[in-house]
Amino acid sequence: MRAATQHFLFSGVEEILSQYLFFASPFKMATTFFKRLAKATPIVFSNAFGCQSSSTFTVPFGAMAALSGGISFFYYFSSPTVVHLDQINEHPGPKIALNSDKWIEFKLQDTARVSHNTQLFRFSFDPTAKLGLDIASCILTRAPMAQDTEGKTKYIIRPYTPISDPDAKGYFDFLIKVYPEGKMSQHFASLKPGNVVEVKGPIEKLRYSPNMNKHIGMIAGGSGITPMLKVVEAILKNQDDDTQVSLLYANVSPDDILLKQKLDSLAVSHPNFKVFYTVDNPSKNWRGGAGYISKDMVVKGLPSPSDDTLILVCGPPGMMKHVSGDKAEDRSQGEVLNSIYCDPFGFKGLHLNWNCITCYVH
Repeated sequence: MRAATQHFLFSGVEEILSQYLFFASPFKMATTFFKRLAKATPIVFSNAFGCQSSSTFTVPFGAMAALSGGISFFYYFSSPTVVHLDQINEHPGPKIALNSDKWIEFKLQDTARVSHNTQLFRFSFDPTAKLGLDIASCILTRAPMAQDTEGKTKYIIRPYTPISDPDAKGYFDFLIKVYPEGKMSQHFASLKPGNVVEVKGPIEKLRYSPNMNKHIGMIAGGSGITPMLKVVEAILKNQDDDTQVSLLYANVSPDDILLKQKLDSLAVSHPNFKVFYTVDNPSKNWRGGAGYISKDMVVKGLPSPSDDTLILVCGPPGMMKHVSGDKAEDRSQGEVLNSIYCDPFGFKGLHLNWNCITCYVH
């Protein structure tokens, strides 16, 4: 299990000390010292110890350490021999456009048609800011649909993974298949430049780190390629990442394959990335696979089970049920049942369903 979230407990120290340190200039310098100390010295707590918060006020150990450090500071500052601390870097971090606690409006800058049923949507924000999305997280979008009996607005909410560079400033891109019965995709298709969409996130499901596994296998269907692409790009652009990646990508027809040119280019230029395509309705000149993802494709195209193997799956509900089983009704990880994914192997893996990732170990 991962370490618990770090908590910085110096927020009240400056207020406590300011009641005593405001008369002379050395004391003002001390206040600056404590500000820097607060930024430089985090105290880490772990939920693994079963600690419970209490409403009773207690002085944190970190605050006591800061106070005792302050006494030493004044001693040295007032003595003939002054001890100087090294300058602490106080550069603020980059601006982040996303907010995981509230919905933020992003303006549609432009659209472009990518295929007969797929469009690219570019949204803009502060050009000095980053989106704030890690590999491979998704973000939630919502659109008003109707009002309930009490007159409150009802929303349709869907997760999407931007295909743009996570480090890009001022914009992000969605690649969305527009389905005839898709409420959210139809809403996106109706947008004009200048319209806004409410976004919230990021929703982190997988924090990728270089060489976390020796071999990653991927099964993607349709627009389920978008979170896969972000993981692939993160691996391939890092020369120190030796991870092998194998991708099985299923679509209805050759014309439905998204980002094929990009995927092919990455496969040609990176020997540690291999991609295999299969379609339900192949054309006469089609040279890839035909039909749904099969056991034979999985056995031949994905890595063998191992402690260093990771499997990612992302696609429409029908494919998910066929390959690994769908998610539960609350969108948590569902039970893996009667799937080609678990029958021939028994992987430790991740289950990506419509761009949202949830972990499971099978």
